[in-house]
Amino acid sequence: MHGLRMLREFRQVAPCDEQEDTEGEGPDGLAHEGRRTQAAVRQPPRQRQARRGPIDTLLVAGSPILEDMASDPQLQDWLRRQSRAVRRFGSVCSGAFVLAAAGLLDGKRVATHWNSAARLAAAYPRTCVEADAIYVKDGKLFTSAGVTAGMDLALAMVEEDHGRELALRVARELVMFLKRPGGQSQFSAHLAAQTAERSSVREVQDHVLANLKDDLSVPALASRAGMSERSFARIFRSETGTTPAEFVENARIDAARRLAEESDLPAKRLADAVGYANVDGFRRAFARRLGVSLVDYRRRFAN
Repeated sequence: MHGLRMLREFRQVAPCDEQEDTEGEGPDGLAHEGRRTQAAVRQPPRQRQARRGPIDTLLVAGSPILEDMASDPQLQDWLRRQSRAVRRFGSVCSGAFVLAAAGLLDGKRVATHWNSAARLAAAYPRTCVEADAIYVKDGKLFTSAGVTAGMDLALAMVEEDHGRELALRVARELVMFLKRPGGQSQFSAHLAAQTAERSSVREVQDHVLANLKDDLSVPALASRAGMSERSFARIFRSETGTTPAEFVENARIDAARRLAEESDLPAKRLADAVGYANVDGFRRAFARRLGVSLVDYRRRFAN
């Protein structure tokens, strides 16, 4: 996409260090047509070559050095300035933490990788994190979940800029859905919920995952953990970022999702296999968690 810049691997290096393959490098330290060089990332603007033109779309990608990026005041200032100047900006995966640190996600709806959603929400409570979203558009802000969700985000931008027909052609070429059915939870494993630090809560999680047909009510799980119901519910949510009931439903629906992909069991037998006594309740939970009906899910993902 014309004008698209990806901010990647923002590193602390000395000016003029490692100046390999700098062709295509702009004064903003972002990759244009060529590969980015470490040297250009941290050089002051006056030491960098002239920019080829204004940035149209600015995306911050996740990085192994995310904490350094998020705590860098020079980068934060630059992002704040650019966010006002560009047509749109956003993040892919955990790059949302860098935007949040710059104050650019306050009061905004955002997506990030499911494994980082609870941490982002806790660290930046003024941000509205949509934990299951593949990508989210809020005004000129675009954010996506994991790395491949960035492709979904890019397709959405293609559709916005050039129309549905071209976006469909691109999707076909890449063998992708133009709009992926369901949310992130459909692709997470049954351990997608945050693993607790406290051993008693972790043991309850393991019990749930191994015994989906058991009584998994809050009273039963609290008794297993050796806590009162109120204390158990509070500690469980604090440790995992979700309620016990949500964890149980996620575990059951994730197991049902995998069975639906791998077998032709009818809905009633699927429901029974994962602990639902009522098939209608199972169907509603499946659609609620995955954002797509069981029939549609099987049509797209069954082997």
